[in-house]
Order: sequence, then C-alpha cells, then structure tokens
Amino acid sequence: MDTLRHYTNGINFKLAVTFVALSLILTLVATGIRSYQRYQDEIDNINDQMDYIGKSYIPSITSSLWEVNREHIQIQLEGIVHLSYVQYAAVRSIDLLIVATAGPPPSADAMTKRFELSYTYKGQRLKLGSLEVVADLQTLRIRIWKDFYLTLFTEGLKIFLLTVCVFFLVHLLVIRHLQTMAAYVRNINIHENFPLLTLNRRSLRTTKPDELDEVAAAINKTVTNLKDSFEKLTQGKERLESEMKERMQTARSLKATFDRYQMILHTTRDGFWINDLSGRILEVNDSICRMLGYSREELVGMQIQYLEAIENPEETEGRIQAIVENKGAFFESRHRRKDGSLVDVSISIGYLPMDGGRIFAFIKDITDRNRAEKERQALQERLQRSEKMEAVGQLAGGVAHDLNNVLSVTMAYSELLQDNLPQDSPLKKSVDNIFTSTQKAAAIIEDLLTLARRGVVISKVMNLNGVVSGFLQNPVFDRIKGINVQVSFHVELAPDLLNIKGSAVHLEKVLMNLVSNSMEAISGDGVVTIRTENQYLDRPVHGYDSIREGDYAVLTVSDTGMGISAEQIGKIFEPFYTKKTMGKSGTGLGLSIVWGTVRDHQGYIDVHSEVGKGTAFTLYFPVTREAVADEAVKIPVEQYMGHGESVLVIDDVPEQRQVATVMLTRLGYQVNAVSSGEEALDYMKQHKADILVLDMIMDPGIDGLETYQRIRQINPDQKAIIVSGFSETLRVKKAQELGAGAYVRKPYIMERVGLALRQELDGR
Repeated sequence: MDTLRHYTNGINFKLAVTFVALSLILTLVATGIRSYQRYQDEIDNINDQMDYIGKSYIPSITSSLWEVNREHIQIQLEGIVHLSYVQYAAVRSIDLLIVATAGPPPSADAMTKRFELSYTYKGQRLKLGSLEVVADLQTLRIRIWKDFYLTLFTEGLKIFLLTVCVFFLVHLLVIRHLQTMAAYVRNINIHENFPLLTLNRRSLRTTKPDELDEVAAAINKTVTNLKDSFEKLTQGKERLESEMKERMQTARSLKATFDRYQMILHTTRDGFWINDLSGRILEVNDSICRMLGYSREELVGMQIQYLEAIENPEETEGRIQAIVENKGAFFESRHRRKDGSLVDVSISIGYLPMDGGRIFAFIKDITDRNRAEKERQALQERLQRSEKMEAVGQLAGGVAHDLNNVLSVTMAYSELLQDNLPQDSPLKKSVDNIFTSTQKAAAIIEDLLTLARRGVVISKVMNLNGVVSGFLQNPVFDRIKGINVQVSFHVELAPDLLNIKGSAVHLEKVLMNLVSNSMEAISGDGVVTIRTENQYLDRPVHGYDSIREGDYAVLTVSDTGMGISAEQIGKIFEPFYTKKTMGKSGTGLGLSIVWGTVRDHQGYIDVHSEVGKGTAFTLYFPVTREAVADEAVKIPVEQYMGHGESVLVIDDVPEQRQVATVMLTRLGYQVNAVSSGEEALDYMKQHKADILVLDMIMDPGIDGLETYQRIRQINPDQKAIIVSGFSETLRVKKAQELGAGAYVRKPYIMERVGLALRQELDGR
C-alpha cells in the first residue's frame, strides 16, 4: 500500500495522468467535433428533405384539401412518412382540427415543421390549414452516440498503452535520481557536517554531464552556502517576527473597521449619506442613488438643501444646528428626485464630532407606505359607505313590509267607501283624498321594497340608447319637465354604443330619478345633459367608487345646478337623506334606488360635483358582445374587409390583443400582436407591417406616441391607426400630425376598426 501511494504521489504518475488526461480531452474534443459535424450534416439532410416536401407535396395536398379529398391527402401523407427520418405527418384545418395523419405519434425528441396551406380563389388567397411534418431525431442521435463512444474507446486504448511505456522510461531515466536528491535534502541537518550528494549513474568518463548532474552540483553548492547564511538569518529572526506581529495586528484592526463601515454603507436597503455641518454631502451609498435618481458623482459635493422639498433653506440650517446640539434627530420629510418628482422619506440622523463635525443620515422611502395608507383610508370609507347602504336597505325593507300590511287595510277600506258613498255625500271628497294618499304611500313603499330587494334579474341584452329614447317619450318625462320650464335638455347618444345586459324598466327608473334630481337642483335657467358613450379602462379608477378595468357602456346625467358640498356627497345615496322638501319634491329614496339598481347590474357610480357649478352622475355598466335581437342595419362587411394586408397590433392588455387579433383575422388581415412599444420596435427591425393598430397608453414602457416616433425612424412611411380607452389627447393629435390615421376609441367594434383600417390603407 505504501509503495502504491509512493508511486501515485510521484511526478512520474502525475506526468502520466496529465498526459492521459490531455490526450483524452483532445480525443474527446476531436471526436465530439467530428460527431457534431456528422449530426449537423444529417440535420441539413433533414432540412433539405423538408424543403423537398414543401416543393413536391404542398400543391397536391392543398388542392386535395380544397376539394376535401381525404383519401388523396392520406396517400400523400403515407408517401411523406416513407421518406428518411420522417416519423409523422398530419394535415390540420384552419381551426386546427386534424383532417388526416400518417405515422405513429411523434416522440418528444423530434423536429417539427409546419407548412401553410393556402389556396387562391377568385384572386383572393385563402388560408385552408397547415401541413405538419415531424422528423425523428432520436434514432439519429443514438447512431451518432454509438459512433462517438466506439471512436473514443479505441483512441483511449492507444493512449493507455503509450502512457505505460512512457511511465517506465521516465522512471528509469529521471524519477529514481530525483528521489535520491529528495532523500538527500530531507536528511540535511544544518547543524552537522554531511557528505556531498552523489548519483548512481554511468561513469562521466563515458557520458557528458546532463541536467541531473547539474542539479546535483547545484544542490551541493546550495547546501554549502546554507550553513554560512544560517547564522545571519537567525540574527534577524526575532526582530522580523516582532515587527510582523505588530503590523499584522494593525492591519487586522484596520480591515475590520473598514469592513464594518463598508457593510453598513453598501448593504443597507435604506439610503445613507454623510454630510458636513454646511450641508455638503461627502459620501453616499447605492440605495440613496437609486432612490433619488442621481449618480454617486452627482450627489457627492451637493448641498442637501437642493434635495429637500422645502421653500425656506434656512429651515435646513436650523435643523443641522439642532442635530449638533441634540446629537441626532428623527423626522419625516419630502425629497425631490432628479426628474422633479417627490418622494416621502423618514430620516434618522446621528452626529459624529470628528473632522470638524460629521452628520450621517439613514433615509427610508415611505412613499408607498403613505400611498397605501391613503388608499386604505379611501377603501375603508367606501366599505363603510357600502355596509351602511346594505344595512339601511335591510332596515328599509323591514319597515316597508310592516307599513305595507297597515296600508293595504287602509287602501282597501277607502276604496270600498268610495264605491258605497253616493256622489253627493259630504264625505266623498275626504274618502277620495284618503285613497289618493294611500296610492302615494304605496309608491313610496314600492321604492323601499326595491331598495331592500336588490338582485335585478339581468337576462335581456339591451342598449342604453334605447332606455334613454324610451324615457324621453314617456309621459313621466313631460311631468318632470314641468318642474321648471326654464331648464333645457341636451342629449348626446353615442351611435356605436355597445350593448349591456339588464332590465330596461329598472334602468328607466334610474334615469327618471337622476333627471328629476337634476331638475330640482336648478333654480331658474339651466341645462340638463344626458350622454352615453363607450369607455375602456385599462387600469382601475378610484373616485367616488372603485371601478375595475374593462369595457363599459357609460350613462352620464349632469346639470348646471347648485351642486353638492363635500360634506353631503358621501351621504346622498342613503335612504331619506335629501335636501328637498318632503312631499313636494320627492321621498328621499330616488338616489338610493339608483345605487341599488346600478349595483344589481354589476356596475359602478362616479359622482363629481362643485358647489354653484353643478353635478354629474356617471354610471358604468359592463358591456356584452351579444347583439340585440332587433339590431339596426349595419354597413355591409364587404366594405371594410381586408385583402391579406399585414397588421401589427401593439397593446399592453392581453385581452385587448386577443380581441383585436380575432376581429382583424375575421376581416381577412394577417395579424401579429406584441405587448409593448419595445417589442414592436424589435419586430419592425426584422419584419414589415402594412399598418399598425397602436394603443396610446402602455404601462410599463414607452407609450404609443414614442413608439410611433421610433418606428418612423425605421420606416418613415409607416401607416397606423390609434386606439385608446381615454379621450383624444394632445399626444394622440401629435401622433396624427406625424402621419398616424384615424383615432378609434376603446371599446371598439369590428365595423369601426375595419372602416378606419380601410380608410388609412386605401388613402382616403
């Protein structure tokens, strides 16, 4: 065992191992390169075969698919799978259904290529489906690996035999003499006399000295010099050890101090800086640079007064003086970033009385915390308002139920008295008044029950324009107008308003209550506006109500009346909360009915009001893509069909990209879609598009205007139309000035976007 360990630790063994390892590595690399080249050659053959399939089989399969000749398609597929390496072939229709297949199901280790099957009919190229061809790579790889292992084994055997010969030859000529030298050097004792080193080799009279002899002579000379130098080394040993020990202790102390400082400075998540007593920043960490948007070079040397969002710089000077006196401080403030935006911060400050005084500060970004606190308070207010409405609704239902029991008796008896009393009876008028009053009370109870009941059954597809038109023709509207004849009405109905699911009766009552409320809010001349529109929200809107993102049909009723104060606006939907005269202007249930009905339709309410300038109630109803049974006649689809042009849809919302892709594909366009302006730029550098469908607001990343500006640097003549869920902005107009076409507001329908595309593509 000791002999084996001796040989395995020797240079001879290491040299042999190194030789074997290097040889094996070179052999492995060379064999791998040859195997890889063979594999690539086979892959090229497969690709050539795929090209052959594309040229030889596609026309025949396309014709057979157009003629729905499955038998001929099957024969073609059987011919394809008999080609080398082809494992599986299938023809799919345009809706991805399999028409015919050949060969076993493809394995996971395979190459798949799809060929588009298109047929030209009456000058228009129609997509029929695709041909999918799968080549088996597993068998190819197994054969390549077998050849690789066989070559590696034969070459390795050659290397092993050569190494054995080299091992023994090097040992005989070199290693045994090196071992003799090593044993001699190990046994040297500097304090004793010792003989010179001699090697057991052939006589120098027959051979000239070689390198081993020179090494032996050098060892002998070195050993002789060691004894002379030993005394000198011993004299300086103690002195050097003392100096080294002192220096090592100093170095360790300095390194520990520096490491602690660096760790605190650069690993803390909070911002950090050191400034002098004049307010000049001396040192910063990476966190404060990221927080404020400056580089380290920009911050170092800057006065902290420039970073604090305070109007009076003397306030900072007074604060520094207080910090010096109190040896530290903690407070909250606001700092200004490089881009001008503000960040809320909490600052913990300490004072170091060194180098004329130094102040170090830890700065924490609390912007998100403050924003979250404000949002939490707003959500809490909305939750309390909603819970209060639900509780009041339940109370109103209980009260209405009990009152209804009492009122039904009163109404029944008053009606009986009306029938039994003669016309000239002095009680006739009193009984009529009782009956009329019970009818009014019944209407109030009905409102209470509506408020308490909720859960409107929404089963009918309808359009808000129809609800508005029906209300304007209702005699109730004429009575409302009689409240104040000086008020004029302005109606704006979106011609392409999307449909919703709901109850026309309930929504007409909502409109009646809102218009009545607006009428009574106006004293003298004024205007009441009824408006409908489509609106797409690509992010939640937090106003009076929290409105989720999505497509909405919006109904707005606004007036130029007295307005609602901030103190009252949070209570206006509560039952019986009213500033009107009870019995003359209303019951106080109108807006409560509005709240409940909108909630039953899964909608949202937003209220904007300013005292003395008027109020606007905006109702958001989720849209449906279902059509009303008696939908109005539309423009023939042939007038806005595409002709195979390529369209690139750029939108950050996945659902919008999907809707646009489906719509435009049905219109006959070749559609691609990307999720950001940056992706659009990468796409346009490699491809072309006849026209862009460009979303104006995308988050995160560059918006539609900047995207279009950069794309025009790639293609100055690039055509585009703009789509957005917000109103037409200055950035939209600027994009149009650059060359963009029509502006289509979300949510859009196929007709509108189709007409806009044709108008831009046809140059009209």
